[in-house]
Amino acid sequence: MNSNPVERRIEVGTTVTVIEDTLVRNCRAGDPIAWRALHRRYYPVAAAFLRKLGALPGDIEDTCQDVFVELYRNLANFRGQAEMKTWLYRLCVTQARRNRTRSRVRRVVREQLQRLMPDRLSVPPSTMTETTAMQRVAQALNQLNQGDRLVFVLYEFEGLPGKQIAEIAGCPEATVWRRLHYARRTFRGALGIAEVEVANSR
Repeated sequence: MNSNPVERRIEVGTTVTVIEDTLVRNCRAGDPIAWRALHRRYYPVAAAFLRKLGALPGDIEDTCQDVFVELYRNLANFRGQAEMKTWLYRLCVTQARRNRTRSRVRRVVREQLQRLMPDRLSVPPSTMTETTAMQRVAQALNQLNQGDRLVFVLYEFEGLPGKQIAEIAGCPEATVWRRLHYARRTFRGALGIAEVEVANSR
């Protein structure tokens, strides 16, 4: 038997659309019971869809939470022109893409730090948290000028080829490689890697 008062009031003789409309309307009105019912109803849907999109098992819960944070923030903009499930799928696609980007950044940072300065890390790369990795990246990227930063991010994090980067940056491909050279040096210097390389070369 359904013990939730919101779902119990609307479950008999109603369509999915009516249930969605009722839950959304009650959520907009600030009803915490309705929000819990909405979360309980669609969390399994989001989790299953994210798995099909290729999200790693360890990332499912966090990505689902991100999806529902965005859903909550934008619920007032939901006009019912599409089914709730359709809108939820769109949010899942967006958050899955962001999660892949974050994962790629973490992997790149950890690999670079492990390869270049394994003895100098206060936090071992294998146990580095997302927050720590992102802080290191942000601090290092902030040392780059805009042109070098754009090239560096597109090449190192997005994996784009030089020709495509040149089109995006609006510069010759030769300039892309020159900027990438300087950006790498500055980025490594900001992480303290340059100092290690100089010491090891002596």
